[in-house]
Amino acid sequence: QVHLAESGGGLVQAGGSLTLSCVASGNSFSIHALGWYRQAPEKQRELVATITSGGNTNYSDSVKGRFIISRDNAKDMVTLQMNSLKAEDTAVYYCYADRWLRAGPSQILYDYWGQGTQVTVSS
Repeated sequence: QVHLAESGGGLVQAGGSLTLSCVASGNSFSIHALGWYRQAPEKQRELVATITSGGNTNYSDSVKGRFIISRDNAKDMVTLQMNSLKAEDTAVYYCYADRWLRAGPSQILYDYWGQGTQVTVSS
């Protein structure tokens, strides 16, 4: 199993910055990707950003140019720098991880989730 410990959520003014961090433990040596999703009230969970162990990143269009995701493989840690925050960024942010598992002759990705941390942007 993989445990994800999140930190950094809180209240920030519009236009400000906030940094989220997540540390993986357990079978963290096998993690392929780390990242963040978010869910606002009455909305479905959506991608924010992910990063693979090789450094490939994937950002939601809504955060491109404002958020930066980075990863420290030695520390099994992923960081999300959130800049120029907007009210619409308000949501519960969930740390995400996946790892490859065997399924017969092939492999599949298995997902893991943190408990979530609240980010509130005031106008």
